[in-house]
Amino acid sequence: MDWGLAISSHPKPYSVTTGGNLWRSKHTTKNIYFASSWISKASRHKRETQIEHNVLRFQQPSLDHHYKCIGGGSTYQECNRKFVVKAISKQPLGFEAHASNPKNILDSVKNVLSAFYWFSYPYTMIGITLCAFSSSLLAVEKLSDISLSFLIGVLQGVLPQLFIEIYLCGVNQLYDLEIDKINKPHLPMASGQFSFKTGVIISAAFLALSFGFTWITGSWPLICNLVVIASSWTAYSIDVPLLRWKRYPFVAAMCMISTWALALPISYFHHMQTVVLKRPIGFPRSLGFLVAFMTFYSLGLALSKDIPDVEGDKEHGIDSFAVRLGQKRAFWICVSFFEMAFGVGILAGASCSHFWTKIFTGMGNAVLASILWYQAKSVDLSDKASTGSFYMFIWKLLYAGFFLMALIR
Repeated sequence: MDWGLAISSHPKPYSVTTGGNLWRSKHTTKNIYFASSWISKASRHKRETQIEHNVLRFQQPSLDHHYKCIGGGSTYQECNRKFVVKAISKQPLGFEAHASNPKNILDSVKNVLSAFYWFSYPYTMIGITLCAFSSSLLAVEKLSDISLSFLIGVLQGVLPQLFIEIYLCGVNQLYDLEIDKINKPHLPMASGQFSFKTGVIISAAFLALSFGFTWITGSWPLICNLVVIASSWTAYSIDVPLLRWKRYPFVAAMCMISTWALALPISYFHHMQTVVLKRPIGFPRSLGFLVAFMTFYSLGLALSKDIPDVEGDKEHGIDSFAVRLGQKRAFWICVSFFEMAFGVGILAGASCSHFWTKIFTGMGNAVLASILWYQAKSVDLSDKASTGSFYMFIWKLLYAGFFLMALIR
């Protein structure tokens, strides 16, 4: 019902002013005053309801408002008209239900875990774990050495290194935020899934966990390993005077070698040798082969990791080998380093005293070298997806190489 029609249908309040009609005129004025009051309240309520609707505009309206006139008769005296605002609930307010829905909670958890997965560079964490097992197995002299204490010793080395790796990934993404928006837009920091503050909190938390856990173990090889890796890769990433070593190709390559060829295998071996198995410090031939293998392989990794990122590195002044030498030249140099690493593996296998170990490790490294060469010829250097896929492929070859190098005796 239209409010204007309701008012205009009443007698005008000052049309009659004498006799008994005077009382009726005043009474009519009073009733119209109350009706106007109801109209004002209803209009105000409608405006407030509209504001609430706008705040929750992303949901379907939960209330339908109906203005209902209840009455009977044809004249004002016979009918006291009452205007009622009636709210009919179609469905409960959806915000709380949406937040507490188990499916939505599960989806949120999955999204966070997926973002954290990409935040932590899982391929390097797998490599660290396999490097720890491979290096620790080199300290095994008899089958009885592989026991519960051996497994605990491996975990003592792996867990803090995984924690420090998450810290280093966080620091790198915090300082490479603008570069990653070009080179790696899928990363959680670059895509906006994680805020800058969230990245800082995660990085600081895992740095504290890493050093705290290592300090509890009391293993000097692991403590030295953590100090070397944390300091070198922090200097690699942070943008302060004399640091940000990723701008200098030779220094960046030294960071890769110092980590994968020296700090990781040597510290894991001596942690198992001296702390877990309680044997004197040493540097056996098998460890020397692993260090040589990882020296060449880490050089290849240092060159190949920047090949897919040339565009962003050029724009932000990162003078990597791929930028300086060109993608094609840098690519084939890194392939040569990988082949040299597998050549070391073949020599290591040939030096083994056990016949079947000699055959298995020698042939295994030869097969890996052949697969690498075949795959390298099919890479399209102009396609960022192709070069990125090749980079992940060489990590998988490294995983296989760790298994083979663990057999060297």
